[in-house]
Amino acid sequence: MKSHTQYLTFNTKKKREFVNITHEVEKFLRDSGIKEGMMLVSAMHITAGVFINDNEPGLWGDIEEMLERLAPSGVDYRHHHTGEDNGEAHLRNLLVGHQVIIPVTAGKLDFGPWQEVFYAEFDGQRAKRVILKAIGE
Repeated sequence: MKSHTQYLTFNTKKKREFVNITHEVEKFLRDSGIKEGMMLVSAMHITAGVFINDNEPGLWGDIEEMLERLAPSGVDYRHHHTGEDNGEAHLRNLLVGHQVIIPVTAGKLDFGPWQEVFYAEFDGQRAKRVILKAIGE
C-alpha cells in the first residue's frame, strides 16, 4: 500500500465562501497514481469545513440560510469573551464537518451523480490549508 499527501492553500476573498475544489482533488488523485483506495480531504482549521454536495446556486443560498439559522452571526457567543469574534465560524465547522473520505475506484473518485467536493470558509480572508491524502494501491 502507498500513500500520497499534498496541501492546498486558500486565501478567500470573503469572510464566508464556498470553493469548489473537485478539480484540484481529481488532479491530486491522478498525480498520486493510486487506482484503488481512499482519499481524505480535510480542512486544517477549526473555522472551515469540507463537504460533498451538488454544485447548484440555489443550494448555496439554502446552505447559507441553514447555517445562519443554526449558528447565527452577531450573537454574543461565550467564545467572544476570550477576545475572539468568530464563534459562529467554529459552530459552522461542527455543522458542516471538517473532512470527507472518498472511495477511489479504477483511479477515479467514486462519486454518485452530481457529487463534488467543496471547501467551506467561515472566517476567511487569510491563508487556510486543506490536506489531501490518498491511500491505496
